[in-house]
Amino acid sequence: MRILVVGSGLMGPAAVFKAMSDPDVSGVTLCDRGEERLAEARRKLSPLPGSEKFSTLRLDVTDLASAARTMADFDSVIAALPQALSADAIRAATSAGIPLIDLTRPSETEIPELRQRAGTAGSLVIPGCGVDPGLTEIVARFLAEKLERVNELHIKCGGFPQTPAPPLGYKIVFGGRELPLREEDALVVEAGVLKPVPRYSGVEAVAFDGVGECEAYHEGFMPWLMELPALRGLGAGTQKTVRWPGYAAKSALLKELGLLGREPVAVDGCRVAPKTFLDRLLEPRVRLEENEKDLVVFRVDASGLKNGRPRRYRVQMADRYDEALGFTAMARVTAFTAAIVARMAARGELKGQGLVTPEHVITGATFDRLLTDLAASGIVFELTTEKTEPLAGG
Repeated sequence: MRILVVGSGLMGPAAVFKAMSDPDVSGVTLCDRGEERLAEARRKLSPLPGSEKFSTLRLDVTDLASAARTMADFDSVIAALPQALSADAIRAATSAGIPLIDLTRPSETEIPELRQRAGTAGSLVIPGCGVDPGLTEIVARFLAEKLERVNELHIKCGGFPQTPAPPLGYKIVFGGRELPLREEDALVVEAGVLKPVPRYSGVEAVAFDGVGECEAYHEGFMPWLMELPALRGLGAGTQKTVRWPGYAAKSALLKELGLLGREPVAVDGCRVAPKTFLDRLLEPRVRLEENEKDLVVFRVDASGLKNGRPRRYRVQMADRYDEALGFTAMARVTAFTAAIVARMAARGELKGQGLVTPEHVITGATFDRLLTDLAASGIVFELTTEKTEPLAGG
């Protein structure tokens, strides 16, 4: 099979590496519109095993016709692009009739059009197939289906530098040059209903073995999880981002000051969006430098009833920067996941078509294979079970 990876930032080269390590992959091509990034990827990947399968190509995904012609020569496509370019990659892949695995997710305003395109083309598009969204929802479904009834589901995930540094105690580990900060409310599930809460609220201390104490804050429960049969009776649910302590308070202050706004304001005769200004101002100080080490932490807790008795399940994972290969933890967990799923799609192992989120197609045997393949790369998810006292009269 032949795999195309579009985007040569922090994620793309890691997806290439994981794809070219598969003996079933005969070729993997990395595309970007900038030659400088492609040259950097060649320097990084050429010495590694499987590099004889690797090639690069200049490509601009906003040129729909050219991108579709290129994609048509491959068995599946991995989009490792900023969110702003996600929709263009999906349009090209659906025009080519090729399955596409997207590390990010297009904006909600673009989803209806893209869903219609994918449905009409009969091709498979899996958006948000990284770590969060992606593995978080995949594991959430796995745990929910182990219970007869799910009362609570709590997701915590985050990627950040191993050593916090000013001004935010954070460096950008995913998503290009923009800080992952938003002013919109987050969603939580309370009494079985989705409701908004202020983003960066609900701060709680959370600890991970080998990492230490962190904090988790409301980032937003993925509403489509409520559509899963196993979660339709969910009583309470949260989805929180993990950072070093103090990050949420700083982010909340930026939000309160209006610096996360997207609406342009007038400044000395010019109009500029506050968030755009903030990103340009801080980017030199929050850029992840070469060989700067990061980590990813992950925890999903589900509680409810099993055999009529209370039961709690937890899946957790912590991954660190790969010093031998020079891949960030975020690139490993995110891009390796997408590369594994892309190969499943190329083999025709995923049952589905149209635009579907990953937890709808990565289940059962494909879920087991995904976690086994990740474990082979040292990304190990641990499942623990807590049996509690029987209900009164049980």
